[in-house]
Amino acid sequence: QFECAPIFEEVSVAVDHNLLLMDIMDRVARRHKLRVLLHEKPFAGINGSGKHNNWSMATDTGVNLLAPGKTPKTNLMFLTFFVNTIKAVHDYADLLRAAIASAGNDHRLGANEAPPAIISVFIGQYLTKVLGDVKERVGGKFDEQDEAILKLDLHRSIPELLLDNTDRNRTSPFAFTGNKFEFRAVGSTANCANAMTVLNTIMAETLKKFKKDVDALIEKGDKKEIAIMHVIREYVVASEKVLFEGDGYSDEWHHEAEKRGLPNVRTTPLALDAMTTDKAKSLFEHNNVYTHSELEARHEIELEKYLKKVQIEARIMGELVTSHVLPAAIEYQNTLISNIQGLKSLGLDESAYANQQQIAVKISEHIGKVSDLVEKMIQERKIVNAMTDTRTRAIAYCSQIKDTFFDPIRYSVDKLELLCGDNYWVLPKYRELLFLR
Repeated sequence: QFECAPIFEEVSVAVDHNLLLMDIMDRVARRHKLRVLLHEKPFAGINGSGKHNNWSMATDTGVNLLAPGKTPKTNLMFLTFFVNTIKAVHDYADLLRAAIASAGNDHRLGANEAPPAIISVFIGQYLTKVLGDVKERVGGKFDEQDEAILKLDLHRSIPELLLDNTDRNRTSPFAFTGNKFEFRAVGSTANCANAMTVLNTIMAETLKKFKKDVDALIEKGDKKEIAIMHVIREYVVASEKVLFEGDGYSDEWHHEAEKRGLPNVRTTPLALDAMTTDKAKSLFEHNNVYTHSELEARHEIELEKYLKKVQIEARIMGELVTSHVLPAAIEYQNTLISNIQGLKSLGLDESAYANQQQIAVKISEHIGKVSDLVEKMIQERKIVNAMTDTRTRAIAYCSQIKDTFFDPIRYSVDKLELLCGDNYWVLPKYRELLFLR
């Protein structure tokens, strides 16, 4: 397993380069009779793969708007864009979840190796304290003398924090890492354009609203800096529930997120629902990104992609069991039976063939289980395939096929792989997939 760290560049170019790199890796691997596995979770029990999207905003002169500053003016600029990002993630967490949804990524999200399916923001202890200070300003009132919050030497404090723990919390899906945010939940097979389009759009919408809110206060007589601080405070209060500093893998966080009202959508078909809400349609149309019909089309295509993948997996699983696993298990079982009968015919005591008998019984149990499960899965697939609505079919494939049959079939097949003699097992064994002979 390898990591590739590209040089940062403008997002549209970076996304294109990422896709080109995936293509080149695949071609070069094949040239050397190897394969690149870009799947999010190719091997059970071993960490999968994902993409960390490092995201920031800059002016046309190259000033990073998420870089903490040394002066009150630059600190105000930093806080403005920093807090607006948190507010955007808070308000549109469901769309960010939809942007990373895929059949492969469902295996990773929340599996104690990747960020959970709950979208939260990690900003580190120091910035949490800074936002706490903003929030606790007496009654939310700021005046011209009250500049302490803007004079914070953020520039010097952030690197120290970075070394401490910002980069260590790998359990957060959306983390601030010094002068940028890192969106860590994108799948390894994904085109990052989807996630970045959503992130840029929700940020644009939030900044437009911020400008309106600030202008409204200026019209009432507030000075610009004071008006900005008032709105920043309002946004901090409104979005603080999305901030989380702890372990995203823990059960406690799942309970806490539920208390906070944060969505925890574990499966792709349900996560994709966020794409076609009135809120989503209004957002994308208002910002001239997608029309209603384009969103509906994308939703349908994403559901179809999910469906096709799970359909293929179910079909191949059934075929492998029927044409490879069961014949191998039955052949080895027959060998054991012949061996047991031969030992019996010699008049040997039962202890001479007890182990063989025990293995044959175990094989028989797993053959029965796996045969039964595959047959039931085939019948269930026929029922689900008859459904006409794509969304209903995708949800059914997720809950009635994948969640019901895949793991139990896998469990019995894994047991048979360990029980059967190596010469009888025609498929590559799990260890052979991981380590070259």
